[in-house]
Amino acid sequence: MKSVLPNQTVLYQMVKRYPLQVELAVHLPDVPVQLETLLLLELEFQEPSVDLRAVSQLVRNDLGATLQILRLATMEYGNSEGRPSRIEDCIADLGVDACIEAVSARTVARDGRHRVIAEIWAHSREIAQYAKFIAEDTPEINPDEAYLVGLFHAIGLLPSALGWKDGETGTEDSLAVGLTLARKWSLPRCVLDYFSGTTMAGTQMLWSEIVRKAHLRANRPSVPCSYRMDLRPQLLHVG
Repeated sequence: MKSVLPNQTVLYQMVKRYPLQVELAVHLPDVPVQLETLLLLELEFQEPSVDLRAVSQLVRNDLGATLQILRLATMEYGNSEGRPSRIEDCIADLGVDACIEAVSARTVARDGRHRVIAEIWAHSREIAQYAKFIAEDTPEINPDEAYLVGLFHAIGLLPSALGWKDGETGTEDSLAVGLTLARKWSLPRCVLDYFSGTTMAGTQMLWSEIVRKAHLRANRPSVPCSYRMDLRPQLLHVG
């Protein structure tokens, strides 16, 4: 089985090639995965042959699972040209065992934070689905990239929701935190462009507009992401 955390020799080689990316990927906390996701993945792996498309869809439906797989890709490849960004490619290239170990590192605990985390996960998945639908009618936008932008648009809420130490991000602004995490985790360029476009004047706003439209289509109660003041009068507060 391929280990998520490489042995000392491999880690030393990786640090020499990609020092910043590896350091940040290793030292930031694991992001939890829904227990239901792990159970469904286990059922898939009990089949005689693994359906890569079905497994990838299960991962994409879970914010934590998607982040863990992409963080594993960062640890393996840094920002090299050959680094995969699609979940299907990550699983095929990194190996099923390593990816399963990555998503199994931490599950969503059934404690006082569970309801808030579940709301963030569900909201992120819903916005991702609507963002993809919108992109399918927008010729210049890649629907798969739109899905990732929608899925990750609220990652700035993670430190508060997961109880991370204040020093992990250095700011309480959710968009600024999102940009910081996207950079630390070396998330795909489309995600970085989204956060840059919402936090820096004069940058590309196309992704922000897609996410805004996705929120307008959403039916379920929203979590306190950056669009709450414009779209929902009553929202769940992270505490």
